[in-house]
Amino acid sequence: MKANKRRMRAAPSKTIRVGPAGWSYADWDGIVYPRPRPRGFHEAEYLSHFFDTIEINTSFYQPLRPAMTKAWAARVEHNPDFKFTAKLWRRFTHERHASHQDEKTFKGGLVPLSTAGRLGALLLQFPWSFKNTRENREYLGALVVQFMEYPLVVEVRHASWNQPEIFQMLADLEVGFCNIDQPVIGRSIGPSERATAAVGYVRLHGRNYEQWFSSEHRPEERYNYLYSLAELEPWAERIKQIAHQTEVTYVIANNHFEGKAIANALQLTKLICDHPITVPESLTARYPELQQIAAPSREPRTAHQTDLLFEVSTTASEVKAG
Repeated sequence: MKANKRRMRAAPSKTIRVGPAGWSYADWDGIVYPRPRPRGFHEAEYLSHFFDTIEINTSFYQPLRPAMTKAWAARVEHNPDFKFTAKLWRRFTHERHASHQDEKTFKGGLVPLSTAGRLGALLLQFPWSFKNTRENREYLGALVVQFMEYPLVVEVRHASWNQPEIFQMLADLEVGFCNIDQPVIGRSIGPSERATAAVGYVRLHGRNYEQWFSSEHRPEERYNYLYSLAELEPWAERIKQIAHQTEVTYVIANNHFEGKAIANALQLTKLICDHPITVPESLTARYPELQQIAAPSREPRTAHQTDLLFEVSTTASEVKAG
């Protein structure tokens, strides 16, 4: 089983893949996606012309259907460097009463992605209420064993997990640690650059302090935040440091409101690889600051994706889901 895990996570050395969390948002129409949409248009296929990863968000709410994930894998065939990551079903991480059949059903949905070599990591995302207790450590360890055939990453949001023994435990289990940017309120965990496995992971949730704990009626407002370049620059350096210690690092922008995740993911790509980036024209119209990083218009809109697969220089220095 460990051999299979190593095979699945194999990737070019020191690779960083940047992309958004999810792709199906109504408020992206006319901003990220063209309006009207061409015949046969598919969001994930479109985004795979600009990014080398997307985090699958719907798997948190329900198991994926194998026919659907098989179709997704086919949609990104044009990009040989593209990998999906996926969030584990909340029945395991938030509700915590999953059955053996639930495990079987969830894994079944991942089979086409795994078989196609398109699954980069499985994210075990826990809420702020999941604190560092003996009971929760035991639960986490058991969950890792359940899904050990996948490259695993754990996201915790409470600062009680910020302990050397926890990072050592993850390293011993060969499980990645998810470094997050979130509003640091009370005992919320802060920014970091930890690497505990071959897979590195970063998630940027935005810094909407006003809405982070008070957005029950309009949860999308929690992610209504556009990072400035000054806020992204320290993260670019952290990402490079993480990449030095891993085989592949996934960087996911989750501030999805009105396409802000796409804008910031493109800016981060520019900060890390330092060459002109292909930017959707409609996005530049909404966020004019992207003109500073956009490739000349004479370049094809579907730039070769190895342009976004870059090697890092050896001298480079209790909340609902989201």
